[in-house]
Amino acid sequence: MSRFDNLNHEGRNAVIYARVSSVAQTRRGGGLGSQQTRCREYAAFKGYNVVKVFEDDLSGSTARRPGMEALLSFLKKHRNNPHIVLIDDISRLARDVKAHIELRAAITMAGGILESPTLEFGDDADSELQEYILATVSQHQRKKNAEQTLNRMHSRVLAGYWVFQTPVGYRYQRSSGQGKILVRDEPVASIIKEGLEGFASGRFQSQAEVMRFFQSFPEFPKDRSGIVRNQRVKDILTRPVYAGMVEAPSWGIPLREGKHTGLISFETFETIQERLNGTAKVPARKDLNADFPLRGIVVCAECDKPLTGGWAKGKCKSYPYYSCFNRHCTEYRKSIPRHQIETAFEEFLKSLQAAPNLSGVAYAMFKDAWNFRSKSAELVKHNLKKDIGKIEKQIEQILDRIVESSSSTVISAYEERITKLERQKLVSQEKLQNAGGSLYPFEQMFQHSMAFLSNPWKLWASGKLELRRLVLKLTFADKLPYHRKEGLPTPALSLPFNMLRRIAGEDFKMARPSGQSANRSGNAHAYNFQFFSRQIGLSSTRPHIIIAVFLIQIKYKLSSFVLV
Repeated sequence: MSRFDNLNHEGRNAVIYARVSSVAQTRRGGGLGSQQTRCREYAAFKGYNVVKVFEDDLSGSTARRPGMEALLSFLKKHRNNPHIVLIDDISRLARDVKAHIELRAAITMAGGILESPTLEFGDDADSELQEYILATVSQHQRKKNAEQTLNRMHSRVLAGYWVFQTPVGYRYQRSSGQGKILVRDEPVASIIKEGLEGFASGRFQSQAEVMRFFQSFPEFPKDRSGIVRNQRVKDILTRPVYAGMVEAPSWGIPLREGKHTGLISFETFETIQERLNGTAKVPARKDLNADFPLRGIVVCAECDKPLTGGWAKGKCKSYPYYSCFNRHCTEYRKSIPRHQIETAFEEFLKSLQAAPNLSGVAYAMFKDAWNFRSKSAELVKHNLKKDIGKIEKQIEQILDRIVESSSSTVISAYEERITKLERQKLVSQEKLQNAGGSLYPFEQMFQHSMAFLSNPWKLWASGKLELRRLVLKLTFADKLPYHRKEGLPTPALSLPFNMLRRIAGEDFKMARPSGQSANRSGNAHAYNFQFFSRQIGLSSTRPHIIIAVFLIQIKYKLSSFVLV
């Protein structure tokens, strides 16, 4: 018999305790509100005066429930005037037998009297048996729900769906017949895409540079301190979800193609992993790179070693110099003023302006090269299919060996080899899917390319270090040798610049191929790429590929910048 049985509860003060298992449940379904309503109806029927409501939106023991802690503190404070504690259902107290017993005892010790519209609590044997049976049933339901949820998540991952916490740059969206699926969350998705592709291409040399790139965007999510942490950058660089893939190693589910659209290609993702797992590079000193933009590409003409940029202290201020630090060179530690080298370089860069009447010629060259690339797509597809077939055959052979093997070490080595082959297969399948197509139409490619080729100085004059690096990579085919006395000789240009320069040279004579006519302005359709290649002594096949790839590089690397 309970020690409260002889007490008249009518007119007593009561408190309500309501709980849902997650914050999401408070936003949908009105779980807390419905519990309060039922408890208030019960209190009105019993004649109780509800004085306070305590709520929790999480599961766990008393140590992790602020609402329960506040309830126990309130009961202890009013121990001389015991309050009725109303709960909607026994599962709202806890869905675990051990936690239920602990909370039940804590409420009683604090002076509370537990009641519920669905159960009559008591201290006799029959009441305790009924209470513990219901607590056990609640615990079983919780575990069963968890198992069912886990099984559904496991099945969805097998089918290619992402079921975990939403990655930065994505958001969940309901799709007809598919449930929740990841979709791009702009503008963060585009920022992450540029950062990943920039790291893969070498635009960003280290994770720190990627971190600074993300930090520069106010829209990019940051922590409470307002900064982007290295761990977040590492997660973004190493998670295959950004390549449109899903995996769950802890569930034994290997990498597979996902149902969502990736921000980058899987090939780009593999390139990033190779860079991360390769030989670590010492991060370039940001101050020297900014002050000496030619550092790393300008070399000593005597020994072919890179010139080092640095500051020399004078009486009143410091002066910037480039120097050769090769001890075996005759120019060792002989300083060259920075303005001397950079002025010579900038004058040469300004000279790389295509004549207006060459735009039609360039269009014909690039169009022919692009068409050649398109025609070779079928051969590329054929070779990729053969590669995929070879990989599948290797996987089958290794699987047969696993069946025959009894050594766990050998089996583990075989499984590792299969994982690598599967990744190679995914890359080949992605290439096969994209073979023959382009992310951008030719006209758009040509527009970006000519904006750069016609005057690369404009991009250099922007003063942005990243753009200047791109100018150096896309304009020159080799290092820039500089002699302290003789200056800067004519450097080796990349193929597109080299071809346009040689075509526009004074010694080059425009000749009309037989059977064709060209107007005086240099009609773009009067000449073809093979004709120009023969005239300047280039191979008739490889330049097609190089020109086509150059178009893609221009679009890929400069698409986020406005070329005026």
